[in-house]
Amino acid sequence: IAAFGVGLLILLVWWLRCIGTTLTVTDERTTLRKGILSKHTNEVYHSDVRNVQLKQSLFQRLFRVGYVGIASAGHSGMEIEIAGIPHPEAVKEIIDLRRREQKG
Repeated sequence: IAAFGVGLLILLVWWLRCIGTTLTVTDERTTLRKGILSKHTNEVYHSDVRNVQLKQSLFQRLFRVGYVGIASAGHSGMEIEIAGIPHPEAVKEIIDLRRREQKG
């Protein structure tokens, strides 16, 4: 019974993280918002994007989820990082398209 309770608690924490995380890609920028009670927002303008990383394990590829990381010119590491995002290839393609549009 204790293992079931721990499993249920882990599932609840995962669910709360999922509903509290939003990634928005517009024509100008990509914005990551995290949190339910407190909020953390990070945004990168597409004209500043220098690198978009995509990571997927075999298991993640089967379920079409993965990791997307975005680095900008003014930051040494990944400025936006999100794991477990559905269809990460499509997200990367949209960001790359917007980057090309920004460059003219």
